[in-house]
Amino acid sequence: MRARLFARKSIESLQAEEHPLHKTLGGFQLMLLGIGCIVGAGVYVMTGTAAAHFAGPAVMLSFLLAAAACGLTGLCYAELASTIPVSGSSYTYAYATLGQVAAWALSWLLMLEYGLAGSALAVGFSSYLVSLLNDFGVHVPMWLSTPSVLSSVVAGRTRFFLSGGVNAIAVVALLVSAVILSLGVSKSTLATAVLVFIKVSVLVAFVVVGCGAVNPANWHPFIPANEGGFAFGWPGILRGASILFFAYLGFETVSTAASETRNPQKNMPIGILGALVVCTGLYISVAAVLTGIVPYKALGVADPIAVAVDRIGQPAFALIIKIGALTGLASVLLVNGYGHSRICYAMGRDGLIPPMFAKVHPGLKTPIWGTVTVSVISAIIAAFLPISVLGDMVSFGTALAFSIVAFSLIWLRNHRPDLPRPFRVPFGGFWVGKTWIGYVPLLAIILCLGMVVPVGMDIIAQASRGDVLPAIFIGLYLLAGVLIYAVYGYHHAHQTDA
Repeated sequence: MRARLFARKSIESLQAEEHPLHKTLGGFQLMLLGIGCIVGAGVYVMTGTAAAHFAGPAVMLSFLLAAAACGLTGLCYAELASTIPVSGSSYTYAYATLGQVAAWALSWLLMLEYGLAGSALAVGFSSYLVSLLNDFGVHVPMWLSTPSVLSSVVAGRTRFFLSGGVNAIAVVALLVSAVILSLGVSKSTLATAVLVFIKVSVLVAFVVVGCGAVNPANWHPFIPANEGGFAFGWPGILRGASILFFAYLGFETVSTAASETRNPQKNMPIGILGALVVCTGLYISVAAVLTGIVPYKALGVADPIAVAVDRIGQPAFALIIKIGALTGLASVLLVNGYGHSRICYAMGRDGLIPPMFAKVHPGLKTPIWGTVTVSVISAIIAAFLPISVLGDMVSFGTALAFSIVAFSLIWLRNHRPDLPRPFRVPFGGFWVGKTWIGYVPLLAIILCLGMVVPVGMDIIAQASRGDVLPAIFIGLYLLAGVLIYAVYGYHHAHQTDA
């Protein structure tokens, strides 16, 4: 049994399956790739929640803390990608290092991350669309754009209540994206560049124009006094960082280009850290203007930038920003759905879930079953759950998954020191007996788990007060993962050769 649980894919066989790729990417190209992948839902949707309920104007520090955790994890991704230069994701790395059960755990966490990120994106899209339609005199009934469960935070305590609505707009957005992805989306470099330009330009324009509407009094106190638990103060900054992990999703995509990178030892850290520095600077600027225009306690909505531009008093500019935000959210929704369905495809291919999820439509050449299934599940969740719960669950799954990636690096260094490593994480490490532990992966694990702790403590505290929704959701999800693996995945996983 133990041999099967920890059966690994041979790194040599994985490498043999890959075709050699041209090494054409430099540091600047990698940085642009990273910026394009990172800028998306988090800054448009979650900044307001983090500021309103936990960090206040110090949400800027929360962005810095989240960036530090992602930067360290990104360096771990870069070494793994250069050591195991195969297409795929952290799922492949875990299967090749820690074995089948770790790969299952990681993939189940990634399914949580991508699935609820899709739900959160759709909820944000719904809120921005409603705001835009209001500007044109079209008023969408609240019950069509409000999730069935709403939340409010008072003195750091989250309460849930029924709204009587269902977020139908979010459901439609996810189903439309599923149709587009099922039909097949050709990758166009020009189209991608245009979408990246729009996403970044919207945020830059908001910062530049919004500076004139800032009221510095809204920044005081910069770190509001703690109100108990994780409500403001330094605990609130940490709690805000755990939410804003969402804003950096996508940075790991840079590491997957390791096999196409010239001089990866030099260019991978430039690409990953450069993208994080640029995005963090942009995010902090957005947060500064946002909290300077709108008092932070009024930002607990899914469309905080729309709320801020409405206060600037320039209707034409507000329309441009909202249309740009919708364009950015739509593009990220498609990219997220693509990644979600491909994780499903990989798991089905390896026998961890039924093979129907790995079936490719003969005409469309897309994994249609996986695409439709994950989109429908995300749509149902978006219809019922509030943005606060979605953001927490995304960060919970992401931080745990990143911790497994960092641990995979430590395992690989100790068990396969013979493998060539074009890129190595900097700053070295130390020895505990015969085990090498790197400073970078260790700090990555500590910071990522540090993002999980406040979310977990909040979930436990809410459950103790009778607000059991988040605890039930995460508990049932993890239990379902254990049962599916025990009943199906363990018995049907394809034989590995290591």
